[in-house]
Amino acid sequence: MATLQLQGITKSFGTAQVLHGIDLAIRDREFVVFVGPSGCGKSTLLRIIAGLEASTLGRIVIDGIDVSAAAPVDRGIAMVFQSYALYPHLSVFENIAFPLRVARLPEAEVRQKVGRAAEILQLTDKLGLKPGQLSGGQRQRVAIGRSIVRNPKVFLFDEPLSNLDAALRGEMRVELSALQRDLDATMVYVTHDQVEAMTMAHRIVVLNRGRIEQFGTPMQLYHHPATRFVATFIGQPNMNLLPATVVGTGPDGLTVELHGGTRMTLPVDTATARSGDRVEVGVRPESLQLGTGITLRLRVLERLGGTAIAYGQMADGLKLCAALPGDTTVHEGEDVGLTFAPADAHVFDANGRVMRRRQAPALAA
Repeated sequence: MATLQLQGITKSFGTAQVLHGIDLAIRDREFVVFVGPSGCGKSTLLRIIAGLEASTLGRIVIDGIDVSAAAPVDRGIAMVFQSYALYPHLSVFENIAFPLRVARLPEAEVRQKVGRAAEILQLTDKLGLKPGQLSGGQRQRVAIGRSIVRNPKVFLFDEPLSNLDAALRGEMRVELSALQRDLDATMVYVTHDQVEAMTMAHRIVVLNRGRIEQFGTPMQLYHHPATRFVATFIGQPNMNLLPATVVGTGPDGLTVELHGGTRMTLPVDTATARSGDRVEVGVRPESLQLGTGITLRLRVLERLGGTAIAYGQMADGLKLCAALPGDTTVHEGEDVGLTFAPADAHVFDANGRVMRRRQAPALAA
């Protein structure tokens, strides 16, 4: 397959700049996911890689070759869109074979390539059917098959699962991850769904307002978010943010006072902190446990079997979410005491940048 480098990619539509100097290096045979909210520039960036949009500034380098001025067909890429874009009057075989027919390949080679793609995608028994006779997941696999037969250097996916129902999306996530391993391919995948990003990617690019907030493995982003934005975007349910005031610094870390008067010393780097600074203490719902320190008026309890998701408010009206054991005995309408280990906390300064944690979970190899 191939490496992919983005060098200083900038994109403007008139006076509106939507991408701001994107620099990125994607390794050979890597599955990278672009994730972010609507309007962050992820689909525009993918279209620039594909050659469907021209960047205002910057270079696209695939496998060491500058393809910035190359036509899409000459870039060695294949793109799978959100819509299946299948020909309804053609069979599954002919839909997959279409780019090979355009290239005028010999019939024997067409049948060999289509047969191999159908075997990989478990479509062998569907080759004689029309798209209208297939399920949504099968249609998406046909679209992927049409990309596979081109033997591209880089696969590009633009929110390919967004038209599927929740159960089928889960199945297709597994299939796409297995497909990447089977093909040993370089893949770039765009989604707004952080669950897709966390479960599929080798590394994730978190985009926000046309800039890269952070680029790393799923667990790096989960355990070591660089900014408040990344911390709240990655992880489900979302991270809780507790307003606090710095009341002291020392060798053990940062001492803060939460709203309500609770004081805690958190093991983070204090080099830039001063007494009186306003900060936010980030705590993931799964880091909260029953105890003393924070009082939550429980409004809704979602029992999911092994886990119970508790939603409520603190005395000052701040909303809070906790992931508790599924057999917890708390009830809606009552006050629940919660606590968390200082080492599990993230602290964000007034600019939304994280203060480096002195103690943090080790990352899996």
